[in-house]
Amino acid sequence: MYLIELYKSVQGESSFAGLPCIFVRLAGCNLRCAWCDSEYTFTGGQPFTADQIVRQIEALQPCKLIEFTGGEPMLQHKELLPLMQRLLDSGYDLLIETSGERPLAEVPPAVHKIVDVKCPGAGSAANSFNLANLEALTPRDEVKFVLSDRADYDFARDFICTHALETRCGGILLSPAFLKGPSDLRSTENCALDPRLLVEWMLADGLPARLSLQIHKYIWAPRTKGV
Repeated sequence: MYLIELYKSVQGESSFAGLPCIFVRLAGCNLRCAWCDSEYTFTGGQPFTADQIVRQIEALQPCKLIEFTGGEPMLQHKELLPLMQRLLDSGYDLLIETSGERPLAEVPPAVHKIVDVKCPGAGSAANSFNLANLEALTPRDEVKFVLSDRADYDFARDFICTHALETRCGGILLSPAFLKGPSDLRSTENCALDPRLLVEWMLADGLPARLSLQIHKYIWAPRTKGV
């Protein structure tokens, strides 16, 4: 498998936000989201065997929560799926952050999937979600929408309602996109969409969703890597 980085920090998003977590960031992505904050993952990476990855994880104990992210981790599914099952069998709790463009049916059921449905503001990556993956969602999974403006919010609201999303997964996340060139300020001034405005829309529509802020970008300067 090709890795960009492996480190321990706190989970910055989802219902797991704030918990200690080991991040395994895989190399490679087939999408090019306009607001992407991890373009350094698109190419490169270093090759590691499953045994080498497990040893790195064991060296960061105690921590039983692991997230596989990228890039797009499902591009390396042939190696990733057996590794995830191995870690599950060893008592770890696993998350995977994925675009949902790649099939998810074979992801082990015990893995918590955080699936990012791309909105129009994602640019060329918009509408890349594989609708067949709706059937792969379980009550332990979460679906995320990264929002840049009102058009993105309307898309997310309509998607949630059209697919009765709250009945298919355990949580729906609405996350304001970050500016491509954020300042070093640890504040919402770096958000492309004001979180307060987003909350007003959510309350007006009564959406069954959670506001999700990337808390690691408020703990550290937004450009900081490996946190």
